[in-house]
Amino acid sequence: MTRLWDKGLPLDERILKFTAGEDHRLDERLVAYDVRASVAHARMLEKQKLLSAADAKAICAGLEALAATHAAGEWSIELADEDVHSALERRLTERIGEAGGRVHLGRSRNDQVLAALRLYLRDAIAALAAATDGVAAALERVAIEQGTVALPGYTHMQPAMPSSVALWARGFAAELADDRAALLRVRERSDLNPLGSAAGYGVPNLPLDREATRASLGFARTQEPVTAVQLSRGKAEAALVFEIALVLGDVARLASDLLLFYTSEFAYVSLPAEMTTGSSIMPQKRNPDVFELVRGAQATATGALQEILALTAKLTSGYHRDLQRLKAPLFRSIDLAEDVLAIMAHALPAVRFRPENIELGPELHAAEQANELVVKEGLPFREAYKRIAERLKGLGKP
Repeated sequence: MTRLWDKGLPLDERILKFTAGEDHRLDERLVAYDVRASVAHARMLEKQKLLSAADAKAICAGLEALAATHAAGEWSIELADEDVHSALERRLTERIGEAGGRVHLGRSRNDQVLAALRLYLRDAIAALAAATDGVAAALERVAIEQGTVALPGYTHMQPAMPSSVALWARGFAAELADDRAALLRVRERSDLNPLGSAAGYGVPNLPLDREATRASLGFARTQEPVTAVQLSRGKAEAALVFEIALVLGDVARLASDLLLFYTSEFAYVSLPAEMTTGSSIMPQKRNPDVFELVRGAQATATGALQEILALTAKLTSGYHRDLQRLKAPLFRSIDLAEDVLAIMAHALPAVRFRPENIELGPELHAAEQANELVVKEGLPFREAYKRIAERLKGLGKP
């Protein structure tokens, strides 16, 4: 198979396998985005008189047909292709002849992959924001349906003050709304047109119109100067995975509460049998595995963030093949976050609080009683605090 960079010498198969790595599998999700960017590039080349109208028409139609057949499952990227870009150009040339070889004029795989990846991130961020909304909406449903159920509020893992299911659920929902806004802000780092920067130093002697491809693809602005494009690699990825880690941290704390509430010692909530799993040895057990897996998910995103940051930390300017390894932790984090948010939105409406098992002891009203003494008797708060503490000693409370 002839590759984009082939110069007539065969490539050692072990070298191919190692250098291609996972790209041929990871890039499956980028096919439609690479097609969009390639179509925009071809139309720009036609506008600039660098590609004939007939060739541009054949290239665009051929690429769109390849995107459709890929979506239908009729072909996939092979190891020998290395990546999405070679896979598409090879199949395009097979489909339309030598015109397919003209589409790479004025491009490198470096700006090509960034264009596809940034288009993908735009959709991924929107999907994650919507999924975060889904969990917040499920929490609001819990608040509406069960919000009047009283709960003890805890500090230092000790009962502290009165709370309620509504306060509990809406607190998490508010944080998820903040997470959603932060996710959408990440888009700014990926909303830059890299096309025309090629391998990081532009394209000599060709009158490329970078503004045309920017407008066609809907990027907010064109990334300038061209040398900044490769220096920005890893930043949007790290920013997104950081926000994913924060989202997963919020749902992990939510899951931790539910796991505590589900213990037989608390028994604050019940879960339907179809949401719990059994034990292989203990007949009586029903386990809330789904929330345990949610609780542990942030660790994966945190590890991915460290992986991304470490990959770019010591690189000099320009392109390095190390950057290829950014995709795996990025995609892993996105996929995990989508799964976790979807399962939480599905599971939360089935959680039922059991008010008959929830007891609020008199000590939970201590702060309220101290404030009442201040208001009614004009005592300094510290004096009121001491009086209430003395009263609680008689109840055997710490």
